[in-house]
Amino acid sequence: MKKYPNYRAARYAPSQFKNFAGALGAFFAAECPHLGGERIRRVLVESLVEMVEEFYPRTERLREGQVRWITVHRDVVPSYGRRIADCRLISVTLDLARPQDVIDLANGKALRELKKEAVARLFQQAYEQGGCMALAEVAVLLKMDSPTASEYAREWEAEHGKVLPRQGTTHDMGPTLTHKREIIRKLFLEGKSVEVVCQETGHSPEAVHRYIQAFKRVLLLRRKGLSDSEIAFGIRMSRRLLAEYQNLISQMSQDNSVLKNLLNMDGKEVR
Repeated sequence: MKKYPNYRAARYAPSQFKNFAGALGAFFAAECPHLGGERIRRVLVESLVEMVEEFYPRTERLREGQVRWITVHRDVVPSYGRRIADCRLISVTLDLARPQDVIDLANGKALRELKKEAVARLFQQAYEQGGCMALAEVAVLLKMDSPTASEYAREWEAEHGKVLPRQGTTHDMGPTLTHKREIIRKLFLEGKSVEVVCQETGHSPEAVHRYIQAFKRVLLLRRKGLSDSEIAFGIRMSRRLLAEYQNLISQMSQDNSVLKNLLNMDGKEVR
């Protein structure tokens, strides 16, 4: 039997390709013929469309005071020499200003307190959405210098007993051991579980395990009488970082039970 074409499909079906994805597919077919066949082009187009939707969302859904920001994904594992161009990025929505801020100002709340809360809020919101911001990013968004943003972050952490999830702590890239000291304090002085410590400090169990093991190695070699040069060489740790660990161990030595518990802690306990 002779088959007649579906005229409705022939007339209307082409319209489904008259969009951004269709334009991309036509562009690759014409300008990049060696890229691959239609199936490969389709996969590439779908991936690009997903990226556009993520990084260029419809802004009419943003509330007043909100902004979209692109930052490093929180699952990125830091390594020496890694460029930002090599890192996975993610787009997040942040509250630069809230209606509550206006009410607080009208009621006489100090501007410094509002700025401190804003610094903490941006770090937390980015992390909750899968990102991990650096101090410099928060400083740019809030129109302040990095040292000021760092001061606000430290004050907020001291007041709330929590560590803000930023690159200097979560990705272990900071110049100090503030977050490590907080982890040790919560584990051994407050007796909190690893799960609770991870929630309060924005660290993974693997990161907590890594800090504990580093402390144990430094403490054991220190008790054996090795010099700083020998310890740093033996465990491949920078002298600056070793000095921070040594200072923290000296502070903790006032309570030998803490150091004893640290040495007896098995890596299995922090998995």
